[in-house]
Amino acid sequence: MAVNPVTDKVDTVAVELRLDRVLRLYNSLDPAPFHEKELEAAADDYIVGSAEDAGGRPIRLVIMLPHDELARPEASQVPVSIRHHFELRRDSERRHLRNMWWRGRTSLLVGLAFLAVCLLARNFLAASPFPLSQVLSEGLLIVGWVAMWGPLDIFLYGWWPIYSRCRLFDRLARLDIELRPLR
Repeated sequence: MAVNPVTDKVDTVAVELRLDRVLRLYNSLDPAPFHEKELEAAADDYIVGSAEDAGGRPIRLVIMLPHDELARPEASQVPVSIRHHFELRRDSERRHLRNMWWRGRTSLLVGLAFLAVCLLARNFLAASPFPLSQVLSEGLLIVGWVAMWGPLDIFLYGWWPIYSRCRLFDRLARLDIELRPLR
């Protein structure tokens, strides 16, 4: 990481992408208009991976193309289309996170109701003098608490990676993109 002594700010990480044609950047099967096209999976993986490697440092995407490709009308739409692609990915991750929270709340209610039933049944079995009822009683206690694992997993651990992806895609949706001639 280099620091600019004049501004005392962290320099931007430049992520370079060399292409022989503008269209190599996009999914060839996507019928959407050019400015709304989905990025090719390899390009998306490379950009996302580079952003993850950069950590919290700002990044700038430098796309290098031959002179004749830079002159094409599509070249001027590349920055907008790349940002649009990552806006769509961010929105998709946000929906995924909302669905996960909904599933977590629903499973928490179901888990709590099941735990209550297990604890109630355990109390009835605990009053029984038969040895088998003691085993069933302990089994109900364990099963009741195991039923709570799903919601606890969501609320304690499951949402972090999705939230991190939302933040990453939000950064990429505001990405500084520069087009340069290929040397």
